[in-house]
Amino acid sequence: MKQSGFTLLEVMVAMLVLSIGLLGLAGLMASSMRNNQSAYHSTQATWLAYDILDRMRANGAVALAGGYGAANALGAPASCSTTAPSGSIAAQDIGGWKNMIACALPEGDGAITVTPANRRVSIIVQWNDSRGTGGLANQQLTVESQL
Repeated sequence: MKQSGFTLLEVMVAMLVLSIGLLGLAGLMASSMRNNQSAYHSTQATWLAYDILDRMRANGAVALAGGYGAANALGAPASCSTTAPSGSIAAQDIGGWKNMIACALPEGDGAITVTPANRRVSIIVQWNDSRGTGGLANQQLTVESQL
């Protein structure tokens, strides 16, 4: 007795297995890109926090006198702007820093708290990380240091 069509069935099963594998690979790539973007935002937040810390160290006397107190609360995220901030060096530092956060991070904002008694500074950078796997809508990075 001659059998026919068995090879066609094998090809169909192989195509089914291949298509399931390719769908899994596509899902893996999408997840990888999402998590890579989340890691990129965390790196940018770290860089931005240390940027303002270096600016404050360069202007230490004003920082300890409360010159950077204008950025002591998180508010509505600013929009990315091309205009340069004006005013004192501290006002330019804060304005430029907040603008960099708005340009680099989705819904980004930052806050600075300085405690002159022990020369401690706390910097918070906040952004929307809800696109990442398990990310928060208000993801925060806090850096604490001494001036």
